[in-house]
Amino acid sequence: MRSVPAGAGEPSAPAVAGEQSVSAGVAAGATFGSRLAAAMRVHGRLCVGLDPHPQLLTDWGLTQDAAGLREFSARVLEACTGRVGVLKPQVAFFERFGVSGMQVLSEVQHQARAAGLLVIADAKRGDIGSTMAGYAEAWLNPEADFGADALTVSPYLGFGSLQPAVEAAARHQAGLFVLGLTSNPEGQQVQLARDAQGVTVAGQIAAEAAAASAALTRAAGEDPGAAELGSIGLVVGATTARLAAEHRIDLRAGRMPLLAPGYGAQGADAQALRTGFGASYPSQVLVNSSRGVLRHGPDPVSLTRAIESATADLG
Repeated sequence: MRSVPAGAGEPSAPAVAGEQSVSAGVAAGATFGSRLAAAMRVHGRLCVGLDPHPQLLTDWGLTQDAAGLREFSARVLEACTGRVGVLKPQVAFFERFGVSGMQVLSEVQHQARAAGLLVIADAKRGDIGSTMAGYAEAWLNPEADFGADALTVSPYLGFGSLQPAVEAAARHQAGLFVLGLTSNPEGQQVQLARDAQGVTVAGQIAAEAAAASAALTRAAGEDPGAAELGSIGLVVGATTARLAAEHRIDLRAGRMPLLAPGYGAQGADAQALRTGFGASYPSQVLVNSSRGVLRHGPDPVSLTRAIESATADLG
C-alpha cells in the first residue's frame, strides 16, 4: 500500500519498511516518549491534525475523491515538514473513501515519518483480546501499511482491554493516547461518573494509564522518574482540561503526554490551555490544531504562516 503519489509539490518518497521517525538528537530505537519530548523541544507543542474534512476539500478547490485527498495531504505535509514535530491524521476522513482513501493514508503516514515527523494515527481503536492485538499490530508495527508512532485508543471496555496494545507499544517502541477527558459534552456522563469511593471514571483511567506508562519506561531500561515523557498518554480536550482539577484527576502522574484537541476552531485559546492544564502545560501538553490551521490553505504561504503563528502562540 505504499506507492508514491504522483503530482507536483509532493513530499519525498517513503522510507523502506521498518522505518521509524527519529527526532533531532534522539537515537533510533528510543522510546516514543523520548522521541516526542525531543520533537517538542525542537519544534514546540503544536501537533497539526490532518483532517481532510469534506468542506475543507471543497474550500481548497479539490475533488471529493482519493485524488483530492492525496493532493490535500501532500500540501499539508509540505507545509508541516521542518516546522512541526507531530502530524495526526484523522483516519475517518481517509476511510470514507474506502481502499483508495486508505492507500493515501498509508502513503502519507510513511512519507511523514520519513521526513522526520512523528505520526499519531487518530483511529480511536478499542476491543478485547486478539482483536485488540490485531488493531495494535496494524497501527503500531512500523512494517505494517498503517504503521504510526502512536495510536489513539478507547478504554471503555475497561482499561485492561488495552493490554494487547500496551504490549505492542512496548515491542515497537510506539505510543498510545488513551481517551481520558474528551471535549465532546456527551463524554462527561461517562467520564465524570464516580464509583463508591468517589473516584471518577476519567480519574481511574488516568491512574491506570500512568501506571502502564511507567511500566513501559522501566521495560525500556529507563527510570520513570527521570524520563521527560512517558509513552502512554491521555487525550484531554483543550476545553475540558479545567475539569481535571475540579474532579481531582491527576494529570501529572507518570509524566504522561497529554494530547489536547480543541485549540482554535473549537474555542480554546492558548491562555485557556495554560490555565486549564496548569502545571502540566509546560512539559506534557501537545496541542492539536486541525481546522484552525488548515482553513488558511490552500495558499502555501498562508498555511505556513498559520503553523508558525500557532507554534509561537502556544509557547
